[in-house]
Amino acid sequence: MRSILLTITVMRILKIIKDQDFGTEVKPFVANCEREAGRAVVSDRENNIALLNVTKKKYHKLPGGGVEKGEDIISATRREVKEEIGCEIINIRELGIIEEYRNKFGLYQISYCFTADLSGDKGTPSFEQGEIDDGFEPIWLNIDLAIKTLESESDVENYEGKFIQLRDLTFLKEARQRFLN
Repeated sequence: MRSILLTITVMRILKIIKDQDFGTEVKPFVANCEREAGRAVVSDRENNIALLNVTKKKYHKLPGGGVEKGEDIISATRREVKEEIGCEIINIRELGIIEEYRNKFGLYQISYCFTADLSGDKGTPSFEQGEIDDGFEPIWLNIDLAIKTLESESDVENYEGKFIQLRDLTFLKEARQRFLN
C-alpha cells in the first residue's frame, strides 16, 4: 500500500486515522480500494478559509477530492477546488498527508493537503449530484472560526463524516501553525 505514497511526493505524514480513533470495534483491515485525494486550505484576500458545509450530514470539510486516472495530485487539487468552491488557486504549498483506513468500506485513502491562495474572484461551484444531495454549501471563515466549527462537530454520527472531521481538523490546525500566523 505504501507504493502510491512514494509515486507522488515526499510530504510529511501528519496523522494516520483508523476506526479505533472513534472507539469502534477493531477488525483486521482489508483494503478493497485504494484512493488518492488532493485537498486545499484556500485563503481569500481577507484571510478567510473555504469550507464546505455538508448540510444534510451535519459536518464541514475542506474542498478537495479524488485523483482521476492520468491526473497528478496538483492538477486534481486545482480541479476539485474549482468544482467545489468555484475558484482558481495560486501559491500552492505542501502541507502534509493523512492516511485513512476505513474498515467499513475497506478503503485505504491518502489525502495530500496543500495551502493555496484564491486567484481572482469567488465563483460558483459545480457540484456533482451526490454533493448536491448531501447539501454542499461553500462558506468562508477565518482560520480560528473554521477550526472551532470543526471542533464543535466532534460528535458527527456519519461514519465517513467522522474520518473527514478528524482529517480536516488536523489539516486546519497544521495550516494555522505553519502558514497562517
